[in-house]
Amino acid sequence: MKALIIEHDHVSPPGPVAERLRHHGFEINEVVVVTQDFFRSPNVDFEFPSPDDYDLIVSLGAPWGAWDDKCIGKWLIPEVEWVASVVKSGKPMLGICFGGQLIARAMGGSVAKGPQCEIGWKSIWSDDTTLVSDGPWFQFHYDRWQLPPGAKEIARNPIASQAFVIQNSLALQFHPEVTAESLRLWLDWDGDKSVIEDGQDPEIMYAQTIAIDTMSRERTYDLIDAFLKRVAKLI
Repeated sequence: MKALIIEHDHVSPPGPVAERLRHHGFEINEVVVVTQDFFRSPNVDFEFPSPDDYDLIVSLGAPWGAWDDKCIGKWLIPEVEWVASVVKSGKPMLGICFGGQLIARAMGGSVAKGPQCEIGWKSIWSDDTTLVSDGPWFQFHYDRWQLPPGAKEIARNPIASQAFVIQNSLALQFHPEVTAESLRLWLDWDGDKSVIEDGQDPEIMYAQTIAIDTMSRERTYDLIDAFLKRVAKLI
């Protein structure tokens, strides 16, 4: 089996999500939409690969808004249309944060700025903890989705909807792929400023992420296992 992982920027590796997919025998192709040279100006040309060559699509997060057509420019609307075609075809997709918001928008929901940001390790409230556990999960977002027609919400918290299933796809607002290594990249590429603006200490957040690495990886592995079996129906 083959999985395509869309990384919208150069500082968002798939971490334990990819590790678990490889455990299940997936051959993985990672593609980066906005390379390091264009991180400050993401309006770049990009052609999304044909989903026909893959059994599973994973769409990761981004530091930009899934609603911000003006900032992202050339590739956002094409990706929304691409995501719609993937989900409607019945091909499984896992959307994480920005990727989950794209699924919501592509399938007839909407995405907009939320009432407040969520940054750091947060618990959520799940209706099905055997699919999506209560966490804690790592959050780093300013936006939230409105559910698309036909979606089944799985989890939420008082700030935002946190997970939904639609057809063979799963959208997540949080980041199961985060490790201390990837968080370090985010902090070094201006994420530390957002953490500080939220009244938090980025170095303590980083130390906390190191301390719970084993537990967070196992939580992610369980999530991927359940997604592949119950939603994507690939194992």
